[in-house]
Amino acid sequence: MKTDKLSRRERQIMEILIREGQGTILGIQQQMEDAPSVNAVRTMVQILEDKGYLDREKQGREFVYYPKLNRTEEGAAALGKVLEVFFKGSLSDALTAHFSGGAKQLSNTEVERLGALIEDAKQANREDAE
Repeated sequence: MKTDKLSRRERQIMEILIREGQGTILGIQQQMEDAPSVNAVRTMVQILEDKGYLDREKQGREFVYYPKLNRTEEGAAALGKVLEVFFKGSLSDALTAHFSGGAKQLSNTEVERLGALIEDAKQANREDAE
């Protein structure tokens, strides 16, 4: 499911729901920048539901909406778009910009995980070369 085909407001709603995991109409509206009316948010959420982007569940007197998108897949697609637009597809350039820009310190666990990913990539490259 591609979120790049959505309007600015629809994307804004999807970003809120992906980040939070779920939300009510009022909760979504309260998190929107330059928020439209509650009725406008309700209409946009209904459109997103009709397009197949959202599920809903009745909880008490209101509905709670959930994104149907896979967070990991959508995150990877968004990162790919950022890499293409800003870094000509170069992950190393993006990481250099990130870490040279005063980014927060990585935890030991994060450093180990990145190291393992790099080693896996090196191994895959060696196997492809053979």
